[in-house]
Amino acid sequence: MSNSSSEQFPRRGLVTLCIMLATIMQVLDTTIANVALPHMQGSLSATQDQIVWVLTSYIVASAIMTLPTGWLAGRFGRKRIYTLAIAGFTFSSLLCGIASSIEEMVLFRVLQGCFGASMVPLAQSTLLDINPKEKHGSAMALWGVGVMIGPILGPTLGGWLTENYNWRWVFFINLPLGVISFLVLFMHMPDSERIKRPFDKFGFVTLSLMIGCLQLFLDRGESADWFSSREIWLYCALAGASLWMYLIHSRQEKHPFLTPAMFVDRNFVTSLFFIFFTGIILLATMALLPPYLQNLMGYPVLDVGILMAPRGVGTMIAMMIVGRLVNTMDPRVLILFGLAMTVLSLNYMTGFSTFVPAQMLVWSGALQGFGLGFIFVPLSTIAYATLEPHYRTEAASVFSLVRNIGSSIGISLVMVVLGRNAQINGAYLSELVTPFTAGLAPELLPQSVMQQGGEAALSLLGAEIGRQAMTIAYVNDFKLMMWIVLASAPLVLLLKNPRHSHAVA
Repeated sequence: MSNSSSEQFPRRGLVTLCIMLATIMQVLDTTIANVALPHMQGSLSATQDQIVWVLTSYIVASAIMTLPTGWLAGRFGRKRIYTLAIAGFTFSSLLCGIASSIEEMVLFRVLQGCFGASMVPLAQSTLLDINPKEKHGSAMALWGVGVMIGPILGPTLGGWLTENYNWRWVFFINLPLGVISFLVLFMHMPDSERIKRPFDKFGFVTLSLMIGCLQLFLDRGESADWFSSREIWLYCALAGASLWMYLIHSRQEKHPFLTPAMFVDRNFVTSLFFIFFTGIILLATMALLPPYLQNLMGYPVLDVGILMAPRGVGTMIAMMIVGRLVNTMDPRVLILFGLAMTVLSLNYMTGFSTFVPAQMLVWSGALQGFGLGFIFVPLSTIAYATLEPHYRTEAASVFSLVRNIGSSIGISLVMVVLGRNAQINGAYLSELVTPFTAGLAPELLPQSVMQQGGEAALSLLGAEIGRQAMTIAYVNDFKLMMWIVLASAPLVLLLKNPRHSHAVA
């Protein structure tokens, strides 16, 4: 769709609203099922290892099927693929809700991941096409609300539905959103131009195998004890071999699976690195805070959701502001401001303890959400500012894939560092608590227990040492993420201001 046609598009508001509904529905499902897993496990008679595949199967299927989105949209038209994806995702959500065994659930989650994979990149490219260039910042702000609010609201909404109704409503909630989005977009969404290009089967297979093995490596690593497991070594070997074969093949193939011309654009390639780091921070913090608040501070599930809600509020406020500023200010300045706010919030979180006031949790979360909003919108805008329009759909699929890989790596990284730091800190603190440092004991244990002495006192002392060691490990993770954000800041220097370069309509 050309820029002139985007200006004349009459149903832009309605189509944008339904694209947002579909985006939120798809992104919500990456986290909403997490809190319902224990209830699913009992209802489906699944073991602990089996129930994890409810999450893993969805992530792997979604990652693999994100790759051919550009080719499918070019071959069959964006409207046909997008509406089919919404219909398939909605129907597979219904199947997940009525599943009666763990085998059925995993199969239906694979279908859900396959259909949902193309929804986010197609939403992004559609919003860019139906809006004139001067409104791309506002369009990306709306798209960013769905992408970033979904994972934040997921655990809260999932916990509320599971406690008040049933875990099956975690999937049934998608039905009205999916039906409304499908009907409106089927009637009013504009189609895209067809691009005839041969399908590189070997490239797709090797790249899919690499992505799938990487996701399995990240999702299964912790439970399989990482490189002490042959399973993990197998995933590493297959991922490395597949990537090597794809790179060799793509240099010789006339029409490789991913168009090499996309990766000549400096803004797009730099944005891929940036969104990778943003993905690490976005979901890694989400993975750390719920267990921190529940296990160390004793908050119930619903209270945890309420305390994390200000993070989403901060993101929404930032996106409303930056959606207007991105058209008048240098987007690189906005990104730097967002990085500064994110660093400030993470630095604030390094002061957490086992007795964190609620207002400190609210303030740090809102500040971090505000900073991420200022990063995400201008980054999503500048990534496509100098890219040829006919590459947008394929580029959007790569952009979404890199963000998801960053999130997966971020979660695995912080969990590994958390577990190892907890062990190291526990051993170090245990060395300091000896009969000669008994003066520390009244600060850690009730006086009545200390007077009794014996195994009860030692047990409570050991538990308290474990709590303090885990708290330090969480603080170390927050500090690690702060340094990751600081390390990504120099990438801003590689971005070009699109107003000072040849802009693509």
